[in-house]
Amino acid sequence: MLPAEHEDALAGSPDLPAPLMDEQLAPEWRIDERPIDYPVALAAMEERAAAIRAGQAPELVWLLEHPPLYTAGTSARPADLLAPRFPVYDSGRGGEYTYHGPGQRVVYLQLDLKARKPDLRLYVRCLEDWIIRALARFQVKGERRQGRVGIWVARGGGREDKIAAIGVRVRRWVTLHGLAINLEPDLSHFEGIVPCGIREHGVTSLVELGLPVTLPDLDLALRETFEEVFGPDGACGRN
Repeated sequence: MLPAEHEDALAGSPDLPAPLMDEQLAPEWRIDERPIDYPVALAAMEERAAAIRAGQAPELVWLLEHPPLYTAGTSARPADLLAPRFPVYDSGRGGEYTYHGPGQRVVYLQLDLKARKPDLRLYVRCLEDWIIRALARFQVKGERRQGRVGIWVARGGGREDKIAAIGVRVRRWVTLHGLAINLEPDLSHFEGIVPCGIREHGVTSLVELGLPVTLPDLDLALRETFEEVFGPDGACGRN
């Protein structure tokens, strides 16, 4: 169980539109309005994953922010940790170093892939598709790039910046971790690392692109487009 002072980390959250899928199968949606410490989030994910595997809890889509920090994936290289201004945590997810902090929407998904499609590559592609669809609600063209995980925005003149990161872990076909979309983080905080091990490209955000998007705006776009990818007729819908 979580410490008492953190029990509200997974407590009630602002209302979102009612799920469109059958209520017994639809994932639970939760939003935290205050930053959640990374170790608390890890413990909560592990606890929920065990409950999902045991059939004691529904799937979960958890929207949150973290205080400024860096996380290291299983492929992280020490040379890519340039100037650790903030705490650094081993995450257990795939990938390399990334930054999390205020102004970034982190989404942790705990889905039962056995009940959907037990295909990790398909799952990552569905996450990419979901981000692309959500960004399109703001007339932002998010794109995949061969050999570069995440979603990218072409800025002209050959410049490409990353707007969303993906890092996942799957244990006994229940997913952990997920994605992060840059809404309005302090982009200078990324300078402490080589984000995702990619030196030749930068990072951007919705606000840096000139879009006055709020977290509730982004959350609504994510909720509405989730159904297109993970709903009954989506590529990663339940069987």
